[in-house]
Amino acid sequence: MLAVIAGEGDLPGLVVRAQSGCWFVRVEGVPAVNPGAPEIAARFERLGQLCDDLRTAGVTTLCLAGAMRRPALDPMALDPATMALAPRIAAAMRAGDDALLRLVVRFFEEQGFAVAGAHEVVPDLVAAPGWLAGPDPAAGDLADADRAEAILAALGPLDLGQAAVVAEGLCLGIETVQGTDFLLQTVARTDPALRRGARGVLVKRPKPGQDLRVDLPAIGPATVAGAAAAGLAGIAIAPGAVMILDREATLAAAEAAGLFLIAR
Repeated sequence: MLAVIAGEGDLPGLVVRAQSGCWFVRVEGVPAVNPGAPEIAARFERLGQLCDDLRTAGVTTLCLAGAMRRPALDPMALDPATMALAPRIAAAMRAGDDALLRLVVRFFEEQGFAVAGAHEVVPDLVAAPGWLAGPDPAAGDLADADRAEAILAALGPLDLGQAAVVAEGLCLGIETVQGTDFLLQTVARTDPALRRGARGVLVKRPKPGQDLRVDLPAIGPATVAGAAAAGLAGIAIAPGAVMILDREATLAAAEAAGLFLIAR
């Protein structure tokens, strides 16, 4: 039996609709939309109680889907299991988001639950290698994608960046905590002269060692719109490791904007 611990966005509902009979875990303070599944209420401060409720419901597998912001925990509301975890939570928060997510996964696994990624529950969320939409990329575009991938690989160990934009070998921006949309807005405001006449490419991929079960990068129609507004030539994503949300609309938007979309 599967339960979806729901974050923000469309992904939790998509996973629930793909798995009949699963549970929807609503975490207090997280604006998640339940598409009609039976619901379990939860609090960040009461992870032990959540595990008990999941076992009572017959849940054996968890899927953490959707965006989650770092919670502000109420120390007075911690149950014993969460209180015992508190020193590990504090250390993980200082180490970065990847460390915190790995701790959450490890906690649930220690409690006897399997943890599955959204792309494992709904395999067609990710793309196989190859062309997806739009024109063929030029040789210069592929060279820019190579450069962006090298930048992301170098920064990954610092828990920085799932996306970068490169034009004519120059890095125009790297995704930070503000997200990919903010990155593209920043590139759109960059002086075109800095691109040396090139349009540029957005590359989106996981950080090295990133646990894709709980932090799978994603693109969607808004990403394509942002790339088009920034004047980019196209988008390159990692095959099997980046979700395409609202796939049909995303591919159609790339075609309409004349942007290539490839998985490489």
